Amino acid sequence: MEVNGDGTGSSTRPLKVIDEENIAVEIPETAHQISSDSWFQVGFVLTTGINSAYVLGYSGTIMVPLGWIPGVLGLIIATAISLYANSLIAKLHEFGGRRHIRYRDLAGFIYGRKAYSLTWGLQYVNLFMINTGYIILAGSALKAVYALFSDDHVMKLPYFIALSGFVCALFAMSIPHLSALRLWLGVSTVFSLMYIVVAFVLAVKDGIEAPARDYSIPGTTQSKIFTTIGASANLVFAFNTGMLPEIQATIKQPVVSNMMKSLYFQFTAGVLPMYAVTFIGYWAYGSSTSTYLLSSVNGPVWVKALANIAAFLQTVIALHIFASPMYEYLDTRFGITGSPFSIRNLSFRVGVRGGYLTINTLVAALLPFLGDFMSLTGAISTFPLTFILANHMYMKAKKNKLTSLQKLWHWLNVYFFGLMSIAAAVSALRLIAVDSKTYHVFADL
Repeated sequence: MEVNGDGTGSSTRPLKVIDEENIAVEIPETAHQISSDSWFQVGFVLTTGINSAYVLGYSGTIMVPLGWIPGVLGLIIATAISLYANSLIAKLHEFGGRRHIRYRDLAGFIYGRKAYSLTWGLQYVNLFMINTGYIILAGSALKAVYALFSDDHVMKLPYFIALSGFVCALFAMSIPHLSALRLWLGVSTVFSLMYIVVAFVLAVKDGIEAPARDYSIPGTTQSKIFTTIGASANLVFAFNTGMLPEIQATIKQPVVSNMMKSLYFQFTAGVLPMYAVTFIGYWAYGSSTSTYLLSSVNGPVWVKALANIAAFLQTVIALHIFASPMYEYLDTRFGITGSPFSIRNLSFRVGVRGGYLTINTLVAALLPFLGDFMSLTGAISTFPLTFILANHMYMKAKKNKLTSLQKLWHWLNVYFFGLMSIAAAVSALRLIAVDSKTYHVFADL
């Protein structure tokens, strides 16, 4: 793809990639800005995804079901394999003499039309569920602030979810594309540090003052098996976006070496704070760790309120990252180019992005126990996109350059993560069946 000086594609005609059956796959140019960001900025985009307020739940969703040794080892191993899988995708960004700025473009180029459509479907289901989950998370943070100052229970979680969706929509209308986040990435980092530091310090204080904790894995033998599988799925979800080519599209040349710098930045500067708050939360509260750490800690009301507000605001920024592939598709599909704040373009964002986030918000309020469904979509989309497809695409693209041992390694990854995907899907379905007996639509959790 040729790129103009402003970072946008130079051609208005779609590229065509021909698969083995000579069926054309049309690859449209993008209406968004590309090839303009430093590796440092892209590193902060990736780090924002890792250190979203989801990190406050990993003590409960990862450490409690796994325990100390498997939990710690699992996080370390998940870090390594996630960095490896992401590096495989990053190295294919300029494969075949052209730049692949979308995940589905790369899959379509390597496999053909069917893989193009399947990858697109898996990715957008995954991102839709992540976006919806972020709105639930933001609503939960707002409700936590409300609960600190009032015990009348007049305001329910669905109300806060609706408010969160509205704020997310306002932000989406103001930021035209992923590269335009710039300063907001720094703001997001400040907010992340605020709630991580507060949770860490208050958990340390509670842990020092608390009696001996119970670190045993709760549940029956059968339930432990399923929760262990679910926790393993959460491990890989913690490190992966499912949209690496879309993020890499924003980076300056040379795109591969710069993206590798961004990935190393993500898995050093970004991972350490996540480790710290996850481990300290489990150490302080053991098996009673809440799925949202700030609701467990004891401390000054104003400090906890500040941390929850920071979690809410950072979630609004993080959601925009995971919604950007949908925004890019819509803007490209309807030819939204030129000044992002022209009347036409601004009106389009208000109507279309506002409508998309309205659907997200409605689903979030209707099913606030969406985490169960996210485990299912993670099993059927995050595993295939991040691990199975990454290894198989790399093997297919580099087949003439790989030794027999290297090919065997990639096949082992494909089969292992294929089995993990099936097991995680079964575990998620069981969890949905169990929780559906407890929860109801528009629940106030």
